[in-house]
Amino acid sequence: MTDGGGGAGGHARGMAAFDPGTHTVVPARRFADLRVGEVFNAPSRTVTDAHAAAFQTVSADNHPIHYDQVYARAHGHAAPVVHGLQVLAFTAPGATLFPQYIGDVFVAFAGLSAEFHREVHAGDTLYPSLTIIGLEPGDGTGVVTARAAVHNQRGELVLSGEHRYVLKL
Repeated sequence: MTDGGGGAGGHARGMAAFDPGTHTVVPARRFADLRVGEVFNAPSRTVTDAHAAAFQTVSADNHPIHYDQVYARAHGHAAPVVHGLQVLAFTAPGATLFPQYIGDVFVAFAGLSAEFHREVHAGDTLYPSLTIIGLEPGDGTGVVTARAAVHNQRGELVLSGEHRYVLKL
């Protein structure tokens, strides 16, 4: 029986040793490489009842507006409303390639703001994005401000806000 890799350590003959540090999804960038106006889209996601139920479990938010069809309709909603914080979570930088670009220089997620513009229901498809709107270099670190936006399948803005990240210069 062979190790399938061509010899000791799993390396094929004539091939260089594998270095996990060089296995990147996109080329690494630093703060100075970022530009205002750059957009980092997240993959679209159709929200299901299962997503809403999982978020309800994790968040411990048990308000019936989020799971009770009769209650939701009695209070003027077409269907149970997906948790706003769940919609906000779809704007997490890790949902985009942004952290792949800045992984080695990331220091902290410094803060965020959000406004909820329209209800989201199971069956809606969401299109989250982050757009760099500010770059403030400091002493050894810089602050990146990104506009967060989530649109639905009808092109309606359902959430907007801002994120702030601290990166090494």
